[in-house]
Amino acid sequence: MPRPPLLGIDQLVYGGDYNPEQWPPEVWREDVRLMQLAHVNCMSVGIFSWAWIEPRPGVFEFGWLDEVLDVLHSGGIKVNLATATASPPAWLCKMHPETLPVRADGTRLRQGSRQHYAPFSPAFRYYAERLVRKIASRYSQHPALASWHINNEYACHVWESFDPATVQGFRHWLEQRHGSIEALNRNWGTAFWSQRYANFDEIGPPAQLPTAANPAQALDWRRFSNAVLLDLCRMEIAAIREHSERVPISTNFMGFFPWLDQFEWAKDLDYASWDSYPDPSLGQAASSGAAMAHDLSRSLKGKPFILMEQASNQVNWRDINAPKAPGEMRALSYQALAHGADGVCFFQWRASRAGAERFHSAMVPHTPAEESRVFGEVATLGQELSRLGPIVGSETRAQVALLFDWTSRWALLERGRPACIDPAEEATRWYRELHAHNVAVDFQPPDADLSRYKLAIAPALYLLREDAAQALAAFVRAGGHLVVTFFSGVVDEHEQVGLGGYPAKLRELLGAWVEEWHPLTPAGAQTLRWAGDDDPGAPVEHWSELLHTTTASTLAHFGSGALEGRPALTVNSVGQGRAYYVATRLGPAAQARMLDLLLGESGVRGVLSTPAGVEATLRHGAEQSFLFLINHTDTPRRVALEREGLELIGGERSGQAVELEGRGVRVIALDA
Repeated sequence: MPRPPLLGIDQLVYGGDYNPEQWPPEVWREDVRLMQLAHVNCMSVGIFSWAWIEPRPGVFEFGWLDEVLDVLHSGGIKVNLATATASPPAWLCKMHPETLPVRADGTRLRQGSRQHYAPFSPAFRYYAERLVRKIASRYSQHPALASWHINNEYACHVWESFDPATVQGFRHWLEQRHGSIEALNRNWGTAFWSQRYANFDEIGPPAQLPTAANPAQALDWRRFSNAVLLDLCRMEIAAIREHSERVPISTNFMGFFPWLDQFEWAKDLDYASWDSYPDPSLGQAASSGAAMAHDLSRSLKGKPFILMEQASNQVNWRDINAPKAPGEMRALSYQALAHGADGVCFFQWRASRAGAERFHSAMVPHTPAEESRVFGEVATLGQELSRLGPIVGSETRAQVALLFDWTSRWALLERGRPACIDPAEEATRWYRELHAHNVAVDFQPPDADLSRYKLAIAPALYLLREDAAQALAAFVRAGGHLVVTFFSGVVDEHEQVGLGGYPAKLRELLGAWVEEWHPLTPAGAQTLRWAGDDDPGAPVEHWSELLHTTTASTLAHFGSGALEGRPALTVNSVGQGRAYYVATRLGPAAQARMLDLLLGESGVRGVLSTPAGVEATLRHGAEQSFLFLINHTDTPRRVALEREGLELIGGERSGQAVELEGRGVRVIALDA
């Protein structure tokens, strides 16, 4: 059975952020006319409207919002209604200055921008919860309501606050987490540097310190800060659910933004959504990065997501804000659909005349809409998407899982490591090669059930809990192929090093162990030589390790320096599966060869072989599959098909091959 539409709309969701409070009412009606012209069917409303809804404490003025929702509904446009808590009004900051966040150096931030609130502040929570209840009780039965939009881009600017209330909250959280001060001292290793604590009131956050913080303390602070924001989100969800039981709820993430554990957050949401702003000046690297974040968003709930924001043209916040080339916005929009989105939206509908984002592009630019290139592309895309109803609810079936753990990433952000390593960057390197092979990828936490995958890759999984180690071993024993890369499994959940050779919890599974780390300097070039080959060696980067094998076989060894002849890539057979270890960061040639080996041995194949710059993905419906072909280059490409079908955009038969113009797109309902 096909999945029901995410927002109860039988077509793909198409729209954007709508800020009618920036315009007089006569513009609202013109907006609806243009929305209909662009085939828009859903608008996000009220994201930054707190000061308009509650202009004075306890005084609520809903008349303007009533009219906006009624006007949209009369035009056949649904509403994704926001809770308006993303930017507190000036009166709240004046009445309760303690609601303003405090930086690590003690500086209290001021009102005048956005997201100027301390997430743990009791006063902020009181007024925010009251506002959400008022909005939910008033609009829960409005016929335009399709979804609830919680806050906006949590942690984008403020992901922690060092104010007194938050510090006290941290102490209570630590007591609940560790149970006793003795357990905390043990878990934090406070015997080091005379950090032993007699009670929880002695503990502060890792703010401005003379040098490096206790790693376990810093990691717990990251956990706590994530938990505080998640609790704030849950508070808003609970306030909505008092009045609106069935309307779906989401909040918009920002790809691999570091501070929120999205796997944990997604459990409380009805669908995932995110905001995508790839830099057009990066070319195909931008499209690959966007695809990776799309796959993360789809993986969070295991079902279609919504691209909640993207730019119709350029943004305003980079040093140089490159425009999107003609057709690029369309191609990137289809890429979201190709990777599992059931909706494509923009920030924002109408370009602002004033404010910090007045030079950010919009669906309706500053110039006359119907004479502009951007609105022309927006309207054309909307018309095309209105024909793609059959793909709504269809799914992506991946055989490869990339394992990602936010806790491990938080730990690696702290000082005191042998070299700088970012798990997101390491995941990107593997993803980029999989994407080039048109291989579908899911993202999963390391303790997930991986039984439906053939291949799992764990890049720089520095922190490893015992349950996750057992899950990885079970996956391999049952026939899975697992890749573990360098500097993985080094510490446990308390940042304590596993002794006896790294990675302690995976030694038996990998059949190998690491004695020393040898980070590579820019001048310290290193190569990798494949076993049995006479090639001069493929370059590797950044990292190498002194690796010993026990039961593993060596696939490749280091080609020079102190590690010459030592294992660099190994494989170990365990049960029905195989576990690979990669003791370096592979250069492009070695990465491509390693992935070819992995795909061949695991039996994973890409959707289709395509020319460079053309991606191919499949979405599967109840009765048919949909092939997406997207040319991210500005030159024509020809793609041979394995099956013919009906092209949904143009309505013609595909034939045995298709011609893709520069930035061209095809969506083909494949023959059975």
